[in-house]
Amino acid sequence: MPDDHTDLRQRLQADCSRCFGLCCVALPFAASADFAFDKAAGEPCTNLRSDFRCGIHARLRESGFRGCTVFDCGGAGQRVSQQTFAGQDWRQDPLRAREMFAVFAVVRHLHDLLGHLLEALALAESAALHPELTETLERVDALAAGDAPSLLTLDRVALQAEVGDLLLRVSALMRSTAAPGGASRRGADLVGADLRRADLAGADLRGALLVAARLEGADLRWADLVGADLRDADLSGADLSDALFLTQPQLEASRGDEATVLPERLTRPSHWRV
Repeated sequence: MPDDHTDLRQRLQADCSRCFGLCCVALPFAASADFAFDKAAGEPCTNLRSDFRCGIHARLRESGFRGCTVFDCGGAGQRVSQQTFAGQDWRQDPLRAREMFAVFAVVRHLHDLLGHLLEALALAESAALHPELTETLERVDALAAGDAPSLLTLDRVALQAEVGDLLLRVSALMRSTAAPGGASRRGADLVGADLRRADLAGADLRGALLVAARLEGADLRWADLVGADLRDADLSGADLSDALFLTQPQLEASRGDEATVLPERLTRPSHWRV
């Protein structure tokens, strides 16, 4: 693996042209503000075309499928389609379809872990932990390259706990160095909370429920946002330039504007205000 992990970063980018529409089949969804109708796990979405592409991809939000716009498989779709199952799609081999869908969920989880590990390795301040991060990264990538039986018997709970502990150590190191004294709101219920212009620099917001929270102008530099629910949170004018473990799907689920400051590795969502 290259020292700069360029190859892995590219493999963690979704390539729908090399996937068999797994997210459009394997995952369930329910009629809500995010989806226009119900769909069971393993049932192809009615918008999935014969070429495995979405028939309404260019107009998902206006068609009532906002939930699809915030989903990112992190490259798991093409890995499962082309590597694990060697290009044999679920339509060609319906007997293995259920197995393929189950493997997709596992590999997607592993790719999420790989993305966070890559971010941790990019932090100069975490240099003392780089050897352990590198070893863990390579081991998780090797697990994701395994065959279907090994993936389906993987102890994901234990692996999540191991990687989570390592990332927590990175987070604690970063926050104590860059923004000591940050608030601990891990797992807090902050649904609809008024946090406008709040000083949340260095805060522990892991798993916090920030649905529809008012975060306009908030300082979120070095805040740990692993697993934070930012659906409909208003990040207009907020500073997330150094936010830890913030992901593109979290941004896509939120609201913001041209004044929101983002990490260089992330992209401003197209639906945000300008």
